[in-house]
Amino acid sequence: MAEPILRRGLLYVLSSPSGAGKSTIARKLLAADDEIGLSVSATTRPQREGEVDGQDYHFVSNARFDELVEQAAFLEWAHVFERRYGTLKSEVRETLDAGRDVLLDIDWQGTQQLKQVDPDIVRVFILPPSMEELERRLRDRGTDSDEVIAGRMQRAADEISHWAEYDYVLINDDADSCAAMAIDILHAERLRRNRRTGLVDFVRGLTG
Repeated sequence: MAEPILRRGLLYVLSSPSGAGKSTIARKLLAADDEIGLSVSATTRPQREGEVDGQDYHFVSNARFDELVEQAAFLEWAHVFERRYGTLKSEVRETLDAGRDVLLDIDWQGTQQLKQVDPDIVRVFILPPSMEELERRLRDRGTDSDEVIAGRMQRAADEISHWAEYDYVLINDDADSCAAMAIDILHAERLRRNRRTGLVDFVRGLTG
């Protein structure tokens, strides 16, 4: 069997309005492919029951977040529901240095910033099948008040308006089918010629 052709890691972005199923799709993608790792974001929001610091998020104070911004420690960061979230450069570098791809669970603001820093990213936006279904999913969580849900729905409409800025757009009417498409996208993007750095040596070996 021929040796695998070397390639460089890619940054794979998943974005969606809250409740559209982004986290579920991300978990399924990570479980299906061991060559991609999740970038753990820093956030100023409170830690929820069952969440693990350093695994779900790096939970930091506002003061510490300010320090990280001043240190240019983030690839991108944004305000979301009056809290701040940021992608740590150290998290991304650690995964890429290990020869793996990086999955980024960020919103459209962060995606725009990241595109300016590194134009070679794969951007996937996940849509709900309808706004009614999105609201039902938010209510089924049982964690938010009517006021909070109304705010999330208003923000969702704004987030969805940015769908055309993404390379791929998936409609999540079935989590398994949507995850399968997200995995297919990942596999196809790995095969792009410009990411397969070992092709030059391979072709040179073929042609002498």
